[in-house]
Amino acid sequence: MHCDRDIWTMQILIKEARIINEGSIIEGDVLIREGRIAKIAPSIQQVEATEVAADGRYLLPGIIDDQVHFREPGMPHKANIASESRAALMGGTTSFMEMPNTKPNAVTQELLEEKYQRAARTSFANYSFFMGATNDNYDEVMRTKAEEVCGIKVFMGSSTGNMLVDNVASLERLFAGSPMLIATHCEDEETIRNNLEQAKASGRNLTARDHPIIRNEFGCYKSSSLAVALAAKHNARLHVLHITTEEELELFTNAVPLEQKRITAEVCVHHLYFSADDYARLGNKIKCNPAIKEPRHKEALFKALLDNRLDIIATDHAPHTAEEKAAPYLEAPSGLPLVQHSLQMMLAFYRQGMISLERIVEKMCHAPAACFRLRNRGYIREGYWADLVLLDLESDFLITKENVAFRCGWSPLEGVRLPGTIDRVFLNGEIVHTYGEEPKRGNAARLEFNA
Repeated sequence: MHCDRDIWTMQILIKEARIINEGSIIEGDVLIREGRIAKIAPSIQQVEATEVAADGRYLLPGIIDDQVHFREPGMPHKANIASESRAALMGGTTSFMEMPNTKPNAVTQELLEEKYQRAARTSFANYSFFMGATNDNYDEVMRTKAEEVCGIKVFMGSSTGNMLVDNVASLERLFAGSPMLIATHCEDEETIRNNLEQAKASGRNLTARDHPIIRNEFGCYKSSSLAVALAAKHNARLHVLHITTEEELELFTNAVPLEQKRITAEVCVHHLYFSADDYARLGNKIKCNPAIKEPRHKEALFKALLDNRLDIIATDHAPHTAEEKAAPYLEAPSGLPLVQHSLQMMLAFYRQGMISLERIVEKMCHAPAACFRLRNRGYIREGYWADLVLLDLESDFLITKENVAFRCGWSPLEGVRLPGTIDRVFLNGEIVHTYGEEPKRGNAARLEFNA
């Protein structure tokens, strides 16, 4: 990481924090020097440093979101890297991995590198971008450098961006040849088309309530099971994004530690938080792919998260304008903005006694770092980059249209009060956000990976 800012000559000492890290909570101090964590101890004294009094507040690693859509290039009316990474930072997310279905799609090395250059100029948070696979860009995909790029993204079901990979021979070749992680969006296109035609043939006025029927459990399972079978056949590293159904959970194991898994899976905050019952209230605002489904799935997903069949919590942050989402169901785009509030959504489950703080940190910080083999991030360890969040759990946060930071200007959570406020955010050792103040663009870095 290169930076000529004076951050490299300063030290920060965080005093009397409750440090959540690697399955435990300990009280202590953290010294930051030259952007990294220099020392962790019960008490650090006689150090010339800028002191931050934690006063018993919680200190955790910065959230790592492995699935976001920041819409740049090509869709500036919805979002851009600057606006959405700024919102992410305000919510405690210090690193993101962004998807290739922008305009143009990031399906060549040149287009992928252009996104990195954009982020280097404008991102508020650390960044990486997936290389996009198509039915016919295998040679281009194979040029991707595993140390510099988070993974290969394969849309095995069509979603926003028209990047469907449905040629079985292309999939076989990709799974057989990829030297790096393959991340998949899994929905069976034929199932979706057939269900949509049946729904249209009914003559009813279709609404968002029809979404989980059209994009149903069978379509998800058929596609996910194909991806898992291909990965097992070729011993590929596979990460199945946004699992939504109870049926798919049988495809994943908790028999070995995450670091030993070749096949991993994630769940998104909205599939834990909402259910199909919420379409009556929120309609297209929670229309997304894969669909939010009936309550039994939400309950099964949470159980699988706790027993480690599901490895990572992400957002699939995917903003659209309020006007676009207000269109009739069939015309309204899929996706919802969440990256500013993902940690607090999980804290709501903590307050209900459903999950511990240690497990939230494991699934939102440690697991993404381990799954993607992220270099020196995701943990509070000496020598690691100081991406940290100071969390005040004694206060709550009411989400309003006025404090939503997304460029689209809305959230499906408006009017909801969530636990905790993000007191401070440290990025590569620099304080880049203090609650109630405007975030600043600090020394954001391109993420690096251990191949």
